[in-house]
Amino acid sequence: MIALLLSLTAALGVFWLFTSVALGWTGFGFGPRVQRARSRSKLDIDMWLRQAGLEEVDRREFFAVVAMLFVVGGAVGYAVFGGPLPAAALGGFASSFPVASYRHRRQARRHRAQEAWPRMIEEMRVQTGSMGRSIPHALFDVGRRGPDELRPAFEAAHREWLLTTEFPQTMSVLKERLADPTADMACETLLIAHELGGSDLDRRLEALAGDRLQDIQGRKDAKARQAGARFARVFVLAVPFGMALAGMSIGNGRAAYRSPGGQIGVLLALVMVIGCWFWAGRVMRLPETERVFRE
Repeated sequence: MIALLLSLTAALGVFWLFTSVALGWTGFGFGPRVQRARSRSKLDIDMWLRQAGLEEVDRREFFAVVAMLFVVGGAVGYAVFGGPLPAAALGGFASSFPVASYRHRRQARRHRAQEAWPRMIEEMRVQTGSMGRSIPHALFDVGRRGPDELRPAFEAAHREWLLTTEFPQTMSVLKERLADPTADMACETLLIAHELGGSDLDRRLEALAGDRLQDIQGRKDAKARQAGARFARVFVLAVPFGMALAGMSIGNGRAAYRSPGGQIGVLLALVMVIGCWFWAGRVMRLPETERVFRE
């Protein structure tokens, strides 16, 4: 088994060396690296944390928690299996917990905000239509009575409006703080109506609210159909872990885990279990609406 792994590693190294020299490929993939139009920057990390409601969390604190969990997971893996390979695999899996937790908080926060937007758009439609209020005043009044997740962004936009009375700049602040596709569409609709005027704002806001309601209902139906699959996904981790603990308590199971062949077997098993866990989560992930009006 060890000789096979060494042979595969050597063959992979020869492949990377040949493609780098002869074909000019870069990276460690099995094809030429595709240049992306936009790289992930630290601004994206800040926006991601903001969407999760963690504006007070610094990037360094986030990565410090990831590193700490890697060490803790590696220590647990080494104590259980007695080898560095399973420890590294478990440490890497444990270090993904903060990312998964923040992603869950981000999705829950965005879900609550998306459910509130149709009602807020309808209120703005009523205030700008039958009540005759101006667009900025209607927007800030609705924002003050909106969900707690959205109020800080509306307060920041209101401060910008009071200081500058520049509605485009105010909308830029609101879109940056909310970082939500529905908010982008609503802000752009209000901005165009404020700058150009016209009598069709009521119709546009009504169509936007109806579109958001339809999207929310479709996502709820999809999540309801996935409930059984999400519950079954737990067994991807629970069953193999229980079998591993049972194997350690039978005969010389612990010593078998610490042998070279046992270490490689445990590593392959952990990689397959963790890979199935992430693959199942990726398959069941609902597509997110892309932001088309971001700054």
